[in-house]
Amino acid sequence: MSGLMALLDDVAALAKLAAASIDDVTAQAVKAGSKAAGAVIDDAAVTPKYMQGFSPARELPMVWKIARASLINKLIFLLPAGLALSAFAPWMIPPLLMLGGGYLCFEGAEKIAHFLGFGKGHGGPDGSHTEGNAAQLEQEKVAGAIKTDFILSAEIMTIALAAIPESTLWMEAATLAMVAVGITALVYGAVALIVKADDVGLYLAERGKLGATRAIGRGIVYGMPKFMTLLMIVGTAAMLWVGGSIILHALDQMGFSAPYDWIHHIAVDAAHAIGAWEGAIEWTVTAGLDGIFGLALGVILIPIGVKIIKPLWTRFAPKPVAAPK
Repeated sequence: MSGLMALLDDVAALAKLAAASIDDVTAQAVKAGSKAAGAVIDDAAVTPKYMQGFSPARELPMVWKIARASLINKLIFLLPAGLALSAFAPWMIPPLLMLGGGYLCFEGAEKIAHFLGFGKGHGGPDGSHTEGNAAQLEQEKVAGAIKTDFILSAEIMTIALAAIPESTLWMEAATLAMVAVGITALVYGAVALIVKADDVGLYLAERGKLGATRAIGRGIVYGMPKFMTLLMIVGTAAMLWVGGSIILHALDQMGFSAPYDWIHHIAVDAAHAIGAWEGAIEWTVTAGLDGIFGLALGVILIPIGVKIIKPLWTRFAPKPVAAPK
């Protein structure tokens, strides 16, 4: 009997340890995932554009194909690569973060340049022209979305890896896996809601039995284009803010701390000068200056990215794995 009680005590202790570990993994995953906010928002903002021009019946299948490929790429390729870097070449993480941050700054600055009328006419969201029958066009659009998602996913996983406190290999793996699954579900759940919102609004506007229901439907149909514009603006601002912040933090870690310290001192002085809501003021000023830095860097990177990096990536980069049909 005493042996059975001891066994039950051991099982209970293991269960408590497992529960504590799950809590730790969850907390670390939430913290690490929040650091990748800019890339996450941009992913959710960009993907719906790939569904434009297709019948409503094809929208959700396209979202599912992209989401499935995104999850495969994160778990099968990017997660092991991230763990290998953490274990054998941690010194490479800051430079890789800087590359990813530079990409976010470039993308954000390029979006603003296009909005202002510069650099238009080079194709769809992935910079490619497509033509052909509907099935071929869908396949090309899905492939383009997967390529864009692969780049953003690599950035998300690298940011998450850098945000995880030093721990055991299995804890880092579990945290990254939770980040991968959680962010994929969040992004593509949001994308699915966005691309179907206008259909739901149209249905309510035309078939709602109550006047209030029809009014809500008309409001959804009228408001979705404005919401998409707002989402794109927020996504662009987040890209510049996060991209600039990543580069400044990486430079600080590599010993070039002057830009980071300068922005920090300005933010602290501004918060003290106002005297109220100091934490919020300091964060706002820091984010704004990080974004201005990101925009300036992005403008510098536009000719390099358009003329050199994009053609090289298109020609030589390995194709990310597409989900099976």
